[in-house]
Amino acid sequence: MLNDPELEASDLVEPLELTVVADQGFSQRSRLDQYLAAHIDELSRARVQKLIDDGLIKVNGTVARASLKLKEGDLVEVILPPPEVLEAVAENIPLQIVFEDEHLLVINKPAGMVTHPGAGVSSGTLVNAVLYHCQGSLSSIGGVVRPGIVHRLDKDTSGLIMVAKSDIAHKGLSAQLQTKQAQRTYLALLEGVPKVESGKVDAAIGRHPLKRKEMTIVREGQRGRSAVTHFQVVRNFSKFTLVECRLETGRTHQIRVHMASLNLPVAGDIVYNRKTSGTLEARHKLGLRGQALHAARLSFIHPVTNLLLEFQAELPQDFEQLLAKLK
Repeated sequence: MLNDPELEASDLVEPLELTVVADQGFSQRSRLDQYLAAHIDELSRARVQKLIDDGLIKVNGTVARASLKLKEGDLVEVILPPPEVLEAVAENIPLQIVFEDEHLLVINKPAGMVTHPGAGVSSGTLVNAVLYHCQGSLSSIGGVVRPGIVHRLDKDTSGLIMVAKSDIAHKGLSAQLQTKQAQRTYLALLEGVPKVESGKVDAAIGRHPLKRKEMTIVREGQRGRSAVTHFQVVRNFSKFTLVECRLETGRTHQIRVHMASLNLPVAGDIVYNRKTSGTLEARHKLGLRGQALHAARLSFIHPVTNLLLEFQAELPQDFEQLLAKLK
């Protein structure tokens, strides 16, 4: 959102105007976000969604929603805010790099590391470390605070994350996340025992109406985004269960919110776990650095070479040691 309530978006910069034409990228069912991502090279679909959320895109003079179906002849105005002041600076922080070439990196992020700078956090993040490692050679699509970041992992979640060095790699990886061609699989230790060996949670997620830093399940018609998580039991313990979770969508805190909605919260999750392991003290007693959630496997098609890449990251030591104790 604009920081100064006295400023309108149009005061910031001249809008980019685009008239919808019936070309190869258009159909009568073209959504606004899809159409813009396909027709403006410097915008990914995620970036378009952010501009829409901030009220910076209008269709025929009216602030539009992402799901708006465009018609030939519609006039689309896009306000691209001035570049943000760069807050992220390069820092010599060790990284566990699983794969790297001239186009992208795959990194095994430790629990406790924030993905990118945000409110109150300007250093020690994955972005700070990647800026140092890549010497400025990162995709610009994520903006100056999130250069190269295609998707994120929560601070207290460990595991595999993709980072784009070039804009073409960023757009290609983002598209695969949207079309579900890129596959992400997590291992989570849940507090409780599921009634079924496998299942699917299909429940939209939106911002909590009172706790603005939290997400929550929202009912149909409320402001939220569709979210689907598949889970499969891997190992049962007396009071905990190790499960494998596969994402169809990538919403903020998705696995944590979905599992908590089943009364099976992630062990050590101090936000959504209302059971015995949902406090910092309980987390420390379990020997965990973060919550027991790990992005264990990742696969995607390389956006430049078109080769299938598959990666696996072993559980971090604290997670592995906890499982050994539970046996």
